[in-house]
Amino acid sequence: MKGLGYIGAFVGGALAGAVAGLLLAPESGKDTRAKISDTVEDFLKKHNIKLNRKEVGDLVDELEDAAD
Repeated sequence: MKGLGYIGAFVGGALAGAVAGLLLAPESGKDTRAKISDTVEDFLKKHNIKLNRKEVGDLVDELEDAAD
C-alpha cells in the first residue's frame, strides 16, 4: 500500500512539473492550454480513465493553478 502512495506522488509530481514547464515555455496562452489539454487527454486514454470534456477542462485548470 505504501508503494502505491509513492507511485501516486511520483505521477503527481511529474504532471505538475510538466505543466510548469509548459506554462513557462515561450508560447501563447492559448497554445499552452491546448498542449496541456492534449497531454492530459493522452494520459487519461493511456490509463483508461473516463472523463468528459468539462472534467478534463476542470483538471487542466486545477493543474494550471497548482503550477502558479
